[in-house]
Amino acid sequence: MLLLAKFAGIAVLVWFFISAKQQGEPAYKWAIIGVIGYWIAWWAVRLSIVAPLTALFPKNGMAIFLITQIPAVCALIAAFFIRKKLIADATNQ
Repeated sequence: MLLLAKFAGIAVLVWFFISAKQQGEPAYKWAIIGVIGYWIAWWAVRLSIVAPLTALFPKNGMAIFLITQIPAVCALIAAFFIRKKLIADATNQ
């Protein structure tokens, strides 16, 4: 289950790196910002939302699998907005 979150984290890293190169900005800086933002959002959602929800479905494996994917989806949404803000800042310079 955590494997999908790790793949998404790597995808965010590459996505931010390529986006920074296209904008002419420091690629490593953007990649680090993107990954840190992704993982902070992932952990925040996991601790605040997923931990209580998994207690509601102790015997249903499919429900637990789907619930544990919520942090990755929320973290990808957060990464999207972080990238959007970085691009807006880069074009305003």
